[in-house]
Amino acid sequence: MSGVQKSFGATRALKNVSFAVAPGEVHALIGENGAGKSTLMKILSGAYRADAGTIEIDGRPFIPENPHHARRCGIAMIYQELTLAPHLSVEENILLGAEPATLGWLNRSKRRAIARCALDELHSGDISLTALVSTLSVAQKQIVEIARALISEPKVLVMDEPTSSLTQVDTENLFAVIKRLCERGVSVVYISHFLEECQRIAQRYTVLRDGESMGAGAMEEVKLGDIIRLMVGREMSDIYPRTPHRLGAPVLEVKSLAGSPKPRAVSFSLREGEILGIAGLVGAGRTETLRALFGLDRIRDGVVLVSGRERTHSSPARRLDDGMGLLSENRKEEGLMLNRSLADNLTATSYSPVATIGFVSTRRQRETAQAWIEKLQVRARDTAQPIAELSGGNQQKIAIGRLLHHDAKIFLLDEPTRGIDVGSKAQIYRLMGQLAAEGKSIVFVSSYLPELLGVCDTIAVMHRGVLSEARPAEEWTEHSVMASAIGQMN
Repeated sequence: MSGVQKSFGATRALKNVSFAVAPGEVHALIGENGAGKSTLMKILSGAYRADAGTIEIDGRPFIPENPHHARRCGIAMIYQELTLAPHLSVEENILLGAEPATLGWLNRSKRRAIARCALDELHSGDISLTALVSTLSVAQKQIVEIARALISEPKVLVMDEPTSSLTQVDTENLFAVIKRLCERGVSVVYISHFLEECQRIAQRYTVLRDGESMGAGAMEEVKLGDIIRLMVGREMSDIYPRTPHRLGAPVLEVKSLAGSPKPRAVSFSLREGEILGIAGLVGAGRTETLRALFGLDRIRDGVVLVSGRERTHSSPARRLDDGMGLLSENRKEEGLMLNRSLADNLTATSYSPVATIGFVSTRRQRETAQAWIEKLQVRARDTAQPIAELSGGNQQKIAIGRLLHHDAKIFLLDEPTRGIDVGSKAQIYRLMGQLAAEGKSIVFVSSYLPELLGVCDTIAVMHRGVLSEARPAEEWTEHSVMASAIGQMN
């Protein structure tokens, strides 16, 4: 790709960007949210048409007419936001648009065999082909998305944050698949905010910032700090900034909490000003625990005390009144109203600051939203812009901003940095520290162990629905957390 340019109205998303990947190479495409990575790859995959620039595949000019044309020419893309049909089965999703047929009749046995082979290659044969995608976990949906891309036997496979929803075991399986693909001559463009992954899996890298190429080269010849400096335009000496804060009295006490079917046994005490991290494998029951605490899922047994008051069986509305806020791990389906504006999303749970006598003031709503956008450094055109047009990282900032606007006292954060670039991650860590310093309390669920160890005051580990005793973060290591997550004594 040479001299590629793309504008959306007055916004220049790409400014004369060049990018190349060799056969059998894993090339890491790195940059902050909104840097232009996804836009560049959407041009390659036919979803967008470039304003200027050229593309060549195997030395021949290539002008993708649409995603289907690009796919037939050997370009497959796995988007950061999953693009599955929830009402169809796993088998139907994997072969969607590429169903084997004879004289117009579907060959169901061949379709089943192809789908099973694709899942087996990903070491995920335990996923039922007949299960509706809507019933799968986020990690399983990601596996199905990857399997769908693999069946086309692509020349170039673009992976946009492929491990953001995967466990460490699933990630290792994916890396093994990528290695086998490269041995077959497939080129892999790997987009990820996990820079350690990029260092491990990629041979070369390209860094974009504000729609421009800032640097490229061999991965083995560059240091992590150099990549971060190219990404953010400044030094990032402290990736996990910590704000001094003191722990106070308990504000949330959970005793023998059990849901249906998870969690099975959860007990902990969250103190004022505390950041409590919850680690564990995907499917261990961490998300179910937060949903039960927020009143979204039924509590079968146990006791929940909020500020010393019994609040076991409460609705989400009551939880909001009690000063509790939940950030869902699935911002696309649960966390945001994608067809509404930034202002609507930011103020959705608390209209009183922007209303008079029950009527919302558009001006006050816009001013309030603009203040949060500036504080959280959200990259957006204006407060009226539909949130679906923002990058994943900026969408996440808006979701967090809604909790801040609601003035929550207890934050239940489920994977808040998933799909977020390193600069935005540091910003969110700093914000968490500031909230703790103000006496706010945070339950922080994450699959990324370095951030739990770097940010949290205490950490507990969940295994098959059972939460371990919380211990000071300094008493844990990545090894001990993982050992506890898989059920080994440590």
